[in-house]
Amino acid sequence: MNLEETKIGFIGFGNMASAMADGWIASGAVLAENMCACAGRFDALKSRCEERGMRAFEDAAAVIEAADVVVVAVKPYMIERVLGPVAQLLADKAVLSVAAGWDCEAYERVIPGTRHLSTVPNTPVAINEGVIACEKASTLTEGDHDLVFALLDLLGTPVEVETRLLSVAGTVGGCSPAFIAMVIEALADAAVKHGIPRATAYPMVSQMMVGTAKLQLATGMHPGAMKDAVCSPGGTTIRGVAELEAAGMRSAFIRAIDAIEG
Repeated sequence: MNLEETKIGFIGFGNMASAMADGWIASGAVLAENMCACAGRFDALKSRCEERGMRAFEDAAAVIEAADVVVVAVKPYMIERVLGPVAQLLADKAVLSVAAGWDCEAYERVIPGTRHLSTVPNTPVAINEGVIACEKASTLTEGDHDLVFALLDLLGTPVEVETRLLSVAGTVGGCSPAFIAMVIEALADAAVKHGIPRATAYPMVSQMMVGTAKLQLATGMHPGAMKDAVCSPGGTTIRGVAELEAAGMRSAFIRAIDAIEG
């Protein structure tokens, strides 16, 4: 499998599609000149593609013809209108969807008989540190599956889930970067309040979060055990933990996911 020869086409080139393209280019394993895209506003698309070394096309049919893997990245409400007229052209392509709410069964109604996989990535794919929720149910061939997952591996960590869990997996992975950005901002504000310059506060807090996450991944430790390891009896950290619990931090995160899924 030579990923350098794989041609990827984006139908829709908004923030998520751009992040994926940036991640593939940054990996060094996918060539920018082998990627192309179409979108509603061609002038803006042309500029965004040219700055990456990609090709811009005016319609979905041209993208499909030029691609081995077609990434469907239009808004969910547009999928039937965009894919319906080109369904037959997709017959011999691997179709990778990043549209929230569109699972395998939904795609079978619109592009029956094609080879497709539904996913929900998050924006850190741009720096190859993403989480990509992938529906276990798909119509990909074995060869398609190997190719698509080799590409997704370049963007971060693909996680396969049952269809009934795709939405919540996508929510936790896809929406939580906004929540974590709020945490970074809040902790940096606290640092600034106590005298640390903001230019120092942001990278300090962000690196702390990166390091903590990498430690958990490397060791497999339960997050509660990691918290306990920092909390000395009668010490400073446990006092901060108690304040966060009193403020409802844990329940606030759970309620945020509930609000999205509800």
